[in-house]
Amino acid sequence: RLIGYENRALADEDFNNDKKDAGEIGVGHRVTALYELIPVGTAGQPTVDPLKYQKTEKNDPVSEKSDADTPDSETQYADELMTVKLRYKPLQTSESVLLSTAVKDNELALEGTGNDFRFAASVAGFGMLLSDSDHADGVTWPQILTLAKGAKGTDNEGYRAEFIRLVETAEILAEK
Repeated sequence: RLIGYENRALADEDFNNDKKDAGEIGVGHRVTALYELIPVGTAGQPTVDPLKYQKTEKNDPVSEKSDADTPDSETQYADELMTVKLRYKPLQTSESVLLSTAVKDNELALEGTGNDFRFAASVAGFGMLLSDSDHADGVTWPQILTLAKGAKGTDNEGYRAEFIRLVETAEILAEK
């Protein structure tokens, strides 16, 4: 689940359809996207492309192999957390190109991540609290403040300090 874009979700079957528009990123721009992983067995599992990390009766390329020596998905992808897929259209073209990469499990604790990642996580949590998101279970104002303050880093333009003040104000208003 792409955090912050719940109302702009693209249907699973539309990911591979070049005629459907989704979030566009301009040439030369960078974005930070935060995703919540959906645990196996819960609602919201994708149904278009074959599942890579779990077996299903309907859609499992791993179980279709008959070779007994072929590793199953649990051992074959044990060091992977997920596969990220992104489609883009090169300039002056109408067909998209698929990029796909596996994200390896490096067991990095939140405290070991960079300031930019932790600050982005605090912004996402703030947005979830403001919108009273069903997905903000357990997120608190003090957690958001602690995370943002600890990830302020170099703040030449003062935007991060301004964000921290906004969180402090929102916390006060939420208590009333």
